[in-house]
Amino acid sequence: MIRCFATATFGGTTVVHDPAVGTNHLAPQSIPAGRVFLDDRQVASWIEAELAKLPLTAPVSMCWSPIVRCNLACPQCLDDKSVRESTADERRALVEHIANSGVLGVDISGGEPLLLRDLPDLARAIRSHNTAVVSCTTNGWHLARRAADLVGAVDAVRVSLDGATEATHDHWRGADSYRRAMAGIRAAVDEGLPVQLQMVLMQANQHEAQALLERAAQLGVGGVTFLQMLPIGDGVALADEQMLTDDQARTAIDALTVPDGLRVRLRTRGSADGFTVLRADGYAWRNTGGATRISAFNPVTGPQDLHLPTVRSSS
Repeated sequence: MIRCFATATFGGTTVVHDPAVGTNHLAPQSIPAGRVFLDDRQVASWIEAELAKLPLTAPVSMCWSPIVRCNLACPQCLDDKSVRESTADERRALVEHIANSGVLGVDISGGEPLLLRDLPDLARAIRSHNTAVVSCTTNGWHLARRAADLVGAVDAVRVSLDGATEATHDHWRGADSYRRAMAGIRAAVDEGLPVQLQMVLMQANQHEAQALLERAAQLGVGGVTFLQMLPIGDGVALADEQMLTDDQARTAIDALTVPDGLRVRLRTRGSADGFTVLRADGYAWRNTGGATRISAFNPVTGPQDLHLPTVRSSS
């Protein structure tokens, strides 16, 4: 599939960011900087970049959570629901800071971002600088009615699906959430949006990983990302009972049979360490301690505040 990626060169090394999967790859050939259209199978075959070895002054990719509100109450949620939400004017200011920061990939999350009426405008504003690609992570509840709004606004949609069956998913996400998510996924695929499913991998649902891949292939989505559970936010209460080690998760995912053409990624806690999150109150945070806690923050008043050297550790 030909779709949009973002590229930049750091110290002579060209990095390509995939907005659907959230991965960064080393380009083996010269590619113009900015938003470019590439074959996703070709990009997937390229070596993943070791970002720690590159001379970065800003995060290559980040998550922006402009909203705290959510229509679901998932016990594994890692969001901090105590923070203040930015106003519409503050969101527009933050968009400009993000777009001018040099970041290649921005995933708009929450809370539930599809509750924001101005979500398409925010995504378009980031993309308008022609340097970054934008994805949206959603629980899928409102996706069927908003999929058309996202066309031309985001480069990929990531839909949370924590089970291959209605019973498992609804156990974690709430009654009717599976049916609504499935309707949203089908609507997004019909609109031609690149869709990636995301499962929070836990002791209780890992047995459905293979079935989720098969369901993904049936739905016509591009791939599945398995997210290691993070003991942050509400997820702290479930950590001892549900968390897998990175080694256990890798063993489980390596044992899967992947349908032809499906992208599969395991995001370990190790790979999530150091990831930048811009929260709804306008503060930038980083995952630390092997992505087991958040211990750095910075108020974002300009593009420079998203640059890694300026993020200050909290006491």
